[in-house]
Amino acid sequence: MPAKFDLNDSSVVVIVGSGAGGGVLANELARKGISVVVLEAGKRVEMTDFRNDEVAMFGLFTWLDPRTTSGSWSVGKTSPDLPIWTCKLVGGTTVHWGACALRFQEHEFKTRTRYGDIAGANLLDWPIDLKEIEPYYDRAELRMGVTGTHGIPRLPASNHGKVLFAGARKVGYTKFQTTNMAINPVPRDGRASCQQTGFCVQGCTFGAKWSTLYIDIPQAEATGKAEVRAESQALRVEHDASGKVNAVVYADASGTLQRQKARAVAVAANSIESPRLLLNSSSSMFPQGLANSSGHVGKNYMRHTTGTVFAVYDKPVHMYRGTAQSGIVMDEARLDSTRGFVGGYQFELLPQGLPSFAQNLPGGWGRDRAWIVDNYANIAGVWIIGEDLPRETNRITLHPDKKDKFGMPIPNIHCDDHPNDVAMRNHGYKQADALYTSIGAKKTIHVTPYPSTHNMGTNRMSEKPRDGVVNRFGQTHDVKNLFVSDGSQFASSGGENPTLTIVALAIRQAEYIADQMAKREI
Repeated sequence: MPAKFDLNDSSVVVIVGSGAGGGVLANELARKGISVVVLEAGKRVEMTDFRNDEVAMFGLFTWLDPRTTSGSWSVGKTSPDLPIWTCKLVGGTTVHWGACALRFQEHEFKTRTRYGDIAGANLLDWPIDLKEIEPYYDRAELRMGVTGTHGIPRLPASNHGKVLFAGARKVGYTKFQTTNMAINPVPRDGRASCQQTGFCVQGCTFGAKWSTLYIDIPQAEATGKAEVRAESQALRVEHDASGKVNAVVYADASGTLQRQKARAVAVAANSIESPRLLLNSSSSMFPQGLANSSGHVGKNYMRHTTGTVFAVYDKPVHMYRGTAQSGIVMDEARLDSTRGFVGGYQFELLPQGLPSFAQNLPGGWGRDRAWIVDNYANIAGVWIIGEDLPRETNRITLHPDKKDKFGMPIPNIHCDDHPNDVAMRNHGYKQADALYTSIGAKKTIHVTPYPSTHNMGTNRMSEKPRDGVVNRFGQTHDVKNLFVSDGSQFASSGGENPTLTIVALAIRQAEYIADQMAKREI
């Protein structure tokens, strides 16, 4: 049975957020016998609430609280009121994610060393390397059931994937396959196998896709050591006279302020809300924001370099059928600066339902757009996803005037493209055009980035306190019993989807927290 802890119980670890970082951390700590309270801003829904309806599920899942944006990035112009797409519900964005589960490459942990000094970028090596995190990647892949790893078979290729692979082969690529995905290809762990319906990002109605909502959170609750409080939005983290955190103030479902005492706090609210919470937790001891003596809280925001290419054929492709993101081409993920940029990128399948596809096409309404929509069944689509370089000026700040319904300053997301981003995206457009036209595409369409879903940085990991916010275990440099447990601790973005790395770091962090608690260090 789920536990129920008193607000004055100062023995608990309070975790803010229940997604890939917070949900996994809660499960790991609870199974180690550590009492946990998870504060989740969103509601708790169940698989029975999911529908194969992209419009309805967008409304159910999406974090729609007000945010503002600035900077020259295209998203600031196309989606100024929704520059970031994250989810607001128990399970966080693991309910929505496409389940592409890739490991970072060795060089992506050491970008400052491998890339050198790049003007306009703020590169920093992670204080850990691939070798150190590999055992935790293994554990993450096994618990999530990642296909293509540890003897777990791959999912079958959809027709959409076969089109991608045919074009890849034609242009000379060799590293293409159905993606490593945290989706059951066969029944596993008491959950069903993938039924190939194509509505992966609308919530898997079969539970074949890994999500903390129906896997880690229930497992944590079953220990009797974890309580999840839905509709409980953290507003600030408090500390005692010595500087140690000792409570989290949050607004419950009725809007009433509550104060949960804590032995330690782990912030896992995503790369926008986590720095916002720390900045909103300023005090006389921490005037720049909690854990922000370095001034890096909110800085070095990364969101992956992206772009989309659709191709129109004279025969049906039916991109919406089958596992959504099951195809990938990885040849361009290599480190090869001769292409005019550092870092690399993947091509990943990007099927879209007709409503969002029609809405997201570039240009105005007219004959050309109508022709493309009329040919929807004959269209293939691929997403460019590549490494985005950290920039100190790309950052999350508190809005000077606008506040949310609880009276707290809302976040502003400022982002400018680095020339490296532009060069990488243009290279991806060119290569995707070649891939699709090599097998007979009649037309290709370039779409600029959508609201960002891969959000990283803003509380980055660093060896030296002056260079970041947290150490190699996600423990803040300034406050020993305060941790960051989400993608905001990333020092670089890599060219791979971030969720597997977030889970691996959470598993590793849980070991560290348990050890430090046993030693009475926290």
